[in-house]
Amino acid sequence: MHRPTPRLRTPEWFTADGSALNVALVYPMRGPAGIFGPTCESCAQLAAEEVNRAGGVLGRELRLLEVDGGADPRQVADEVEALVATGAVHGVTGWHISSVRQAVAPRIAHRVPYVYTALYEGGERTDGVYLAGETPSWQLLPAMRLLAEERGVRRWFVVGNDYVWPRRTARAARRYARESRGRVCGEEYLPLGADEFAALLRRIERADADGVIVLLVGSDAVRFNRAFAAAGLDRRCLRLSTLMDENMLLASGPEATVDLFSTAGYFASLADGNTLDFHGRYAARFGVDAPVPGSLGESCYEGVLLLAALVERARTLEVSAIGAAAGDVRYEGPRGLLGLDGRHVRQRIYLARADGLDFTVLAQLRAPRQLL
Repeated sequence: MHRPTPRLRTPEWFTADGSALNVALVYPMRGPAGIFGPTCESCAQLAAEEVNRAGGVLGRELRLLEVDGGADPRQVADEVEALVATGAVHGVTGWHISSVRQAVAPRIAHRVPYVYTALYEGGERTDGVYLAGETPSWQLLPAMRLLAEERGVRRWFVVGNDYVWPRRTARAARRYARESRGRVCGEEYLPLGADEFAALLRRIERADADGVIVLLVGSDAVRFNRAFAAAGLDRRCLRLSTLMDENMLLASGPEATVDLFSTAGYFASLADGNTLDFHGRYAARFGVDAPVPGSLGESCYEGVLLLAALVERARTLEVSAIGAAAGDVRYEGPRGLLGLDGRHVRQRIYLARADGLDFTVLAQLRAPRQLL
């Protein structure tokens, strides 16, 4: 069925004359994930400005054209495809849920490079797509193993939103639980925007779970954390999330995050040189009251750097040439010196525990293979 071409919303600075490299930055401006949309925007903007101060990409200024990734996936895909088809953008990056990625990727395959920055369920193989985020085997598996060993968690309950990332991650969690001599004793999936948890909390209590794997997005997870604590379940079982950044932690409040663990490739509380330098530059650019650049927003910084590095290494915007050169790509950002393992970024993965309004990093769960 023919879809009408959406009206493109291009800013005054836009030019398609080849003097700039225009990139669609797709991030959530609405919906449950809108809670960390502002930090996605700021982190990507900072990366673009730094790339341009260093000479741009192939000698061209890198400019970001924002697209609301919180809209309906088909609507997002329509807008991105139209931008690509008209030559308005030469690449795509950003944080958005997997349903949006699955709608966008096949529509722009072979046409422009696409760096997807969100943690996701794994398995993406569309031509031209590169993954800067974490996957369950790198992130969830070692965290579940460690909590089984250190806290004796054997009975897991999974709660997630009802779309591809939580459901496929839960499938992996069942296998990971068995490998740690445990099992998943219950699962429940809620629509995006869920705000009623009473029946779910009763199910968790009846299941006698030791741990709850939280696969809820943004403000949905915030509301769940508050309801979970209000029901007293935080005194009975821990929570483990693979999508819980500092902004979500702040919104939940310290009284709602007791015994809550998060696993990610980046935490704002990491005290290494790369992280401290990044935070200094971020605060200097946006002020100390700007949204915290947690793992979800910071991933958009990584996405801009990776896209720039891919194009620079290939010396062209041609997708097949970028793919041929991708194995040699290296770039350095807040997560350190990174490269690609296939189409995925190799990165360190950490386990952290909520500590008031911040995270305390407890362990490094996975280190990348030695970069040559």
